[in-house]
Amino acid sequence: MSAANAERPPETVRPAPVAEARGIVKRYGSTVALRDAGIVIEPGETHALVGRNGAGKSTLVAILTGLQAPDSGEVLFNGERAPGLADRDGWRQRVACVYQKSTIIPNLTVAENLYLNRQPHGTGTSISWRQMRDSARALLETWNLSINVNAVARELNVEQRQLLEIARALSFDARFIILDEPTAQLDRTAINRLFRRIRAMQHDGMTFLFISHHLEEIYEICQRVTVFRDARHILTDDVAAVPTRALVAAMTGEAVADAAVRPTMTRENDEPVLLDVSELVAIDGAPPVSFQVRRGEVVGLAGGGGSGKTEIGETIVGLRKPLAGSVSVGGRTPKPGNVYDALRNGVAFVPQDRHDQGYVPGLSVAENMTMTVPERIGTHGVFSPKRRDALARRLIDALSVKTPGPELPVSALSGGNQQKVVMGRALASEPKVLVLIAPTAGVDVRSKETLLGVVGEMRARGTSVLVVSDELDDLRVCDRVLAMFRGAVVDEFDAGWADNALVSAMEGVSEIHD
Repeated sequence: MSAANAERPPETVRPAPVAEARGIVKRYGSTVALRDAGIVIEPGETHALVGRNGAGKSTLVAILTGLQAPDSGEVLFNGERAPGLADRDGWRQRVACVYQKSTIIPNLTVAENLYLNRQPHGTGTSISWRQMRDSARALLETWNLSINVNAVARELNVEQRQLLEIARALSFDARFIILDEPTAQLDRTAINRLFRRIRAMQHDGMTFLFISHHLEEIYEICQRVTVFRDARHILTDDVAAVPTRALVAAMTGEAVADAAVRPTMTRENDEPVLLDVSELVAIDGAPPVSFQVRRGEVVGLAGGGGSGKTEIGETIVGLRKPLAGSVSVGGRTPKPGNVYDALRNGVAFVPQDRHDQGYVPGLSVAENMTMTVPERIGTHGVFSPKRRDALARRLIDALSVKTPGPELPVSALSGGNQQKVVMGRALASEPKVLVLIAPTAGVDVRSKETLLGVVGEMRARGTSVLVVSDELDDLRVCDRVLAMFRGAVVDEFDAGWADNALVSAMEGVSEIHD
């Protein structure tokens, strides 16, 4: 061996990434959900994945957890190809996901949730409840998670349920956990505790993929960040190397130079106030929210997950009871938490989830469109199918609903046309105030144009419109937009706002710094 070789230090072998997605393509029909996308997650890091709605984050998570197969590309864990989709145990041992919407079964105990469908057995086929509780207790103690294994899950608070989700992931021996909007329902104290646990678990060898709409959290807890936009990978870098302005620009595609431009366009409106929201509290612990919408005005209520925008919208239309404050429509106050009274006082709405709240699948297009206006399709309590179908046909034509006739079951329509039916039902009552909650979610481009076109028509008729959404295209039709973050209105933007400025406010970034 030469002297030069003897003095050369041994080369260190870099460990393979904990998880890696390469060249991922995924289509759903004509929609491209991911286009040659990828991500590399190194051992022991907390890696952020950010992007606007529709960027492809959820699709990537489904592929990383084995719930969906890519059309092309590959997933690797620790340098080895991912198991087949049928090998669920193989996936659970490599990756776990804690979703924003809890998957905990409320009527089971903590221990039963941890070992559901894999309970330890004693003699014969009977379950060893004692062994299960002991195993659950040991698991929680190992990771310093303070939850009573005998507690019924429905009695846990939001923070404890989330810890239970994490513990269940750990029980499969996975050392890579995806956290999908983990702070959306937590207050600041609980968030601080969660972050301390994440740091402690990182120290013990855990790796996290952290998905959040709150950019300040990315800078607080993450070491690396990946940005997706329009189904593509845009950026991966150290968090410390990416200024907030550059991160927001990568998410929106808007030039960085325009990021701090505040709109100057204003719209004079001395029309009477039709919707008056006063000191309204819709989420426990949130500050009161007040705003007004005048006749013929379109106002946006914008924010990410956990901002409180949806809860405010649902309280206005009577789907929720407010914790405090009031809502008045044209000077009258509908009974709180009463949809019928809100409708009777001139409020109509398109709900967030058309499947659960928007339409009745077993009824026809005509029946769905006219169910809230019995007085318009009958006289003296006598129902008229002819009048019902005539009104439905006018709404079908106005909204370009693709259906052979009003008698077709609404379940036979495409998603975009079902949403048009829900919009038609809202318009049937000729409302004073129209509340649209995520009105274009999950619809095609042409349906989206039609639905947003309704807003301009309602403005011209003098209807007050409240658009509750985090989709920028939905909000562009607004005369002004109120940005919400963690239950509070943090900023207001007139028409002509810059994407970066509004997104920054929605993400909790009050100023864009270099």
